[in-house]
Amino acid sequence: MKMKFINNCPVCSRETVITRVKCASCGTEISGSFSLPTLFLNLSEDQIEFIKIFVKCRGNIKEVEKELGVSYPTVRNKLNEVIAAMGYRVEEDTTRQKILEDLEAGNISVDEAVKLLK
Repeated sequence: MKMKFINNCPVCSRETVITRVKCASCGTEISGSFSLPTLFLNLSEDQIEFIKIFVKCRGNIKEVEKELGVSYPTVRNKLNEVIAAMGYRVEEDTTRQKILEDLEAGNISVDEAVKLLK
């Protein structure tokens, strides 16, 4: 049975390491101290699923919207969450984001949003 790699110790919360690797085909085992690329280790299952859909849609946010059945601001928020979880700084245009959220919430009209976004 395959288990998801546990990045942090459930007892002390410190980082864990891999000490044994086994070939599923021939059974060869190698012992040592191995590191994994940590880029994706801090992502939740939902964030990994989002990345799969994002890649499947070739980064086309409109297609991601359709696939997930969510709005543009929601897709952008999910993408920003993934970017932050991967350890990158999220440089968000908060003004643009706020305008789109206000539009989605019905606080401003489409015409008002277009004017503000120009």
